Amino acid sequence: MTVTRTPPPGAPGEDAPVFTRGRVIVFALALALLAALGIGYGMHAAHRTDRALHQGSGAPPAADELDLTGAHGRLLFRDTEPGPGFGFLATVDRGDSTGPRTVGKTPCERVYAAAGTVVCLTTEYGAIPSHHVRILDATLRETRRIDLGAGAPNRARISADGRMASWTVFTSGDSYAANSFATRTSILDVRTGALTATLEDFALRKDGKVYLPVDRNFWGVTFTSDDNAFYATMSPVSTGRTYLVKGDLAQRSMTVVRENVECPSLSPDGTRIAFKKRISSDPVRPWRLYVLDLAGGKETELAETHSVDDQAAWLDDSTLAYALPAPGGTSSDLWTVPADGTGTPELLLHGGFSPAPLP
Repeated sequence: MTVTRTPPPGAPGEDAPVFTRGRVIVFALALALLAALGIGYGMHAAHRTDRALHQGSGAPPAADELDLTGAHGRLLFRDTEPGPGFGFLATVDRGDSTGPRTVGKTPCERVYAAAGTVVCLTTEYGAIPSHHVRILDATLRETRRIDLGAGAPNRARISADGRMASWTVFTSGDSYAANSFATRTSILDVRTGALTATLEDFALRKDGKVYLPVDRNFWGVTFTSDDNAFYATMSPVSTGRTYLVKGDLAQRSMTVVRENVECPSLSPDGTRIAFKKRISSDPVRPWRLYVLDLAGGKETELAETHSVDDQAAWLDDSTLAYALPAPGGTSSDLWTVPADGTGTPELLLHGGFSPAPLP
């Protein structure tokens, strides 16, 4: 008697593909080759861009590293002039910002400094880029390094007395103009070493009630004078709205203060906050610079009409500095504007980014 056997489901048949060990190996090798080609192309493109940015007439790094000790009246910034100093920290006399700049040997994507403490966000490029926070002293000697994982550097601040450092990274996306980004914001006590890895664990209240959006992002910390209270931006991704929050480090809590406030920057006298306000749904020109009076709640629109995607820095109690893309798109320039809504924007420095005044 002849017995006919029916193949079990999924068994190779007349019309089913046969996945032999050899075919699996070939498929795996093909995937590896495609991945290698993609990585190679990315590294080639990055190297080509890097070479282009480091060619030009910009100032080269000096023989000695920058020393911020006694550098009062100067401005610390990231050099973005095409040339050998591109991407390195530099200083210039604030009273003569068109004069010669001094370029050091420390690369930073974003920087801020106060009272002899420097926070420097860095990226080391390779097949897989790595990102770090470096805490430096006034001689730019590293005192601590923290791995950021895949988080791309974005914002950085130091408290006025140099004790508290904060930074924000993009964990996905790369623009606040879209709703598809995610951020992580951390705070470090430089003196004690205590690290708040993320603000997402803090209790949050809005209109006197506990507020629990599960998809909230935080960015752009600015510190008050007591090293405990701070302001930041909070945004539930699902709504796209932004809020100014005031935080308490000791209590690990935050309270919503006002809507439509991004990238706050507290004035030296502690009475006002400079911020970018969303005025349009246009992703090319969504923001306008404003100043908020904390006591009375009055908002003042500033004279800068360009859309500023930056956390403005106070040069003093009456002047703000910020970066705008330079013509051509490969660099950025630093501009200033009065904080009271009068006057006109003025160019502070060609080829600069991430300003930090050294009082």
